[in-house]
Amino acid sequence: MLTIRCELDVDVLALELYELEVTEPRDDFELEVARAMQAARTSQVGDAGRARALYRRFGIDPTRVRPSSEALLRRLKKGEPLPRVNSLVDVANAMSVQLQVPVGLYDLDQVRGDELVVRLGVEGESYTGIGKERVNVAGRICVADADGPCGNPSSDSARTMITTATERAAWIYFLPVTDDDVDRTAELIAVFGRGLVRMAAAPA
Repeated sequence: MLTIRCELDVDVLALELYELEVTEPRDDFELEVARAMQAARTSQVGDAGRARALYRRFGIDPTRVRPSSEALLRRLKKGEPLPRVNSLVDVANAMSVQLQVPVGLYDLDQVRGDELVVRLGVEGESYTGIGKERVNVAGRICVADADGPCGNPSSDSARTMITTATERAAWIYFLPVTDDDVDRTAELIAVFGRGLVRMAAAPA
């Protein structure tokens, strides 16, 4: 069972996804895409200020390094489409933009060790981002396994990214969400990721 340890005074929510059947982007997800785009255009989304405040607490300027949720929102407000990656990442992007909560997704079969740790990156720590050069996480909130950082609330790593081969994954909301939000997340994962969801465990 997935274990999440948080070394920071932040309220994250972690889910373990299993028995997944991730596919290429699905045509029947278009309704959810339209819902997310409509919410963005009409500003019927969560409070982006929560993620900005989280960054500022740790000395990060959210106008220079944007939370992934706000980056998606800004993209949609400019009339650009919601990125379509695969059936699970698409769910995460749609939920993230509507709730305005950054989401981290990690392929648990690529994670090293028995737990994921939410902590501050130390000097010199970085990783190869998804479609990006090195992502520096020194002094920034990050998610790490036994091999080091593999994600943060702005971008995840290529090493643990979700693919159509992913069968087990960790889903991390970097801010509190409601029980209804968790239920909606689990519902969409069941339909479009063909997977089951359980809450991740804290260390004993």
